[in-house]
Amino acid sequence: MAKGNRSEAEIVGALKQLDAGRSEGALTARLVSVNVGLPRDITWRGKTVHTGIWKSPAPGRLMVRRLNVDGDGQGDLGGHGGLNRPVMVYQMDSYRYWERTLGRNNFAYGQFGENFTVEGLPDAEVCIGDRYRIGSALFEISQPRVTCYRVGIRMDDPQMPSKLVAHRRPGFYFRVLEEGEVGAGDEIVKVADGPEHMSVAEIDALLYLGGQTRSQLEKALRIPALSAGWQGSFRALLEEKRKDASASGNPGLTSSSGPPPGWTGFRPLRVSRIERESGSVKSLVFLRADDRPLVAALPGQFVVLRLQPKPDGPAVLRNYSLSDLPFTDHYRISVKREENGLASTYLHTGIMVGDVVDVAAPRGSFTLKPGDNPVVLLSAGVGATPVLAMLHALAHEASPREVWWLFSARNREDHPFAEEAHSLVQRLAHGRSQVWYSRAGSEDRPGVDFDLPGRITGDALEKLGMPREADFYLCGPNAFMNDVTSWLTALGVSAERVHTEIFGASKAITPGISESAHVSPHPPEGPAGSGPRVSFVRSGLNVAWSPKFASILEFAEACDVPVRWSCRTGVCHMCESGLISGDVAYQPEPLDAPARGNLLICCSRPQGDVMIDL
Repeated sequence: MAKGNRSEAEIVGALKQLDAGRSEGALTARLVSVNVGLPRDITWRGKTVHTGIWKSPAPGRLMVRRLNVDGDGQGDLGGHGGLNRPVMVYQMDSYRYWERTLGRNNFAYGQFGENFTVEGLPDAEVCIGDRYRIGSALFEISQPRVTCYRVGIRMDDPQMPSKLVAHRRPGFYFRVLEEGEVGAGDEIVKVADGPEHMSVAEIDALLYLGGQTRSQLEKALRIPALSAGWQGSFRALLEEKRKDASASGNPGLTSSSGPPPGWTGFRPLRVSRIERESGSVKSLVFLRADDRPLVAALPGQFVVLRLQPKPDGPAVLRNYSLSDLPFTDHYRISVKREENGLASTYLHTGIMVGDVVDVAAPRGSFTLKPGDNPVVLLSAGVGATPVLAMLHALAHEASPREVWWLFSARNREDHPFAEEAHSLVQRLAHGRSQVWYSRAGSEDRPGVDFDLPGRITGDALEKLGMPREADFYLCGPNAFMNDVTSWLTALGVSAERVHTEIFGASKAITPGISESAHVSPHPPEGPAGSGPRVSFVRSGLNVAWSPKFASILEFAEACDVPVRWSCRTGVCHMCESGLISGDVAYQPEPLDAPARGNLLICCSRPQGDVMIDL
């Protein structure tokens, strides 16, 4: 194994101690190397990545502090570092394992991005909450490593994030309980056992490899040392187990997508009624056009329509939230006519009662959560549609919950569902309503049509006295959503209580990648593909697949479709998206399958035409 830039004398001395311990049959664990490195920018696939994955052995003794080792830094504080992840640990036994498994002999200390290379402390034996004295510092095991694509870059093996988990050798993080100095050759002395005795490998598998049982999850949640992020994941898994033991997917890794779609692909529905809701919004009511019953949606879910605005033109796909009480005999959508909007213009001026439209089954995770907490439904313009469905559901069940309806429009002409929403709030025992008009006209009546002039602001929300423990559901223009989310955070509302829905493409999550100028989705550069059609519904892009791409994720990136990912190898489920129609094949196979009706774009390729909720 290459030895990095430590002095030869230090390395030889440390290894002699280790060899002496092994020859005497000793089981003493020791610190082999202390590795540090500051974040740097590297070029990867034409992008700039800011990463601290490159660590090198440091000579002498170093101070370990609450947030990191002196001379070390993390490039992505969202996934690494902080009080729970200041010191990454990896074992010599795993080094030897990977040398054999991968057929490599060119590893250097710090190869896996670890701060401490250690002899001993195997993932299968050490437990969350175990405490160790090294030098003058005291440490506690807080969580397994969360693998991301950057370890694949460092190892020159893109599949390495998946391999670390699948082979149950993730490594782990130390929390620093007492700051102090450490150095190569220091003995690692165990001073306390973690409660429940759940090993690092067991905890890692519990999140990533599926097959979790309620008893295992409950046991893991009894470990105080387990970091808050992992506890949150296990709580989500446990809640899903308590609701439905047969549920698919992994809510510990991604938001629950609700029950599987009621049908695959599209089915014909007939337009039975068209109603004007405001100067720019119309509602369309659909009934089934065949013998199959509809499936009740969850309040807040959406459907995808496949439309043919021009008889000789291509089909267009658009998603619209259902806007009334979930029924099994009809669906209602409400559509704002957008300037130059091909689909919305057709739905406003071209479609007629009696026409048949292809509709995909309701889906989406922006849904009303059960419970007794207060509910705040906060929207602007046509963003009212999914939260209006929630208001319908609360009124229908005569909910005793405290419910706030907060809505912003320009004026009465631009105020959809005014009477409908007012009537629903009146049916609630603890319903409250507040409506803002940003451009009130001379005929708009304060106290009747609206309550306050202007726009919703942080000061206005604070004056309302909304309960901070409420669940907040937000929908509207992007700027509105960003502002309201910031105001709620400033008011002390926890992020887990703020739920948002975006009609267009979601904001991309590409950890460590330097931001670039926004580019609208487009076909990939170069010759057009000859493969099946891949439709990115939210982005309004329908393009032919090319086999030169290793995955749908790479294809989406070439099209500048906003995507979300972290591991890129089927581990983390950050990229999980709705598969509206079609089939995909996986390479590699994900470690845990996505929810039924979803796909992982990072490791899948289309098997025929596919339509994806991106």
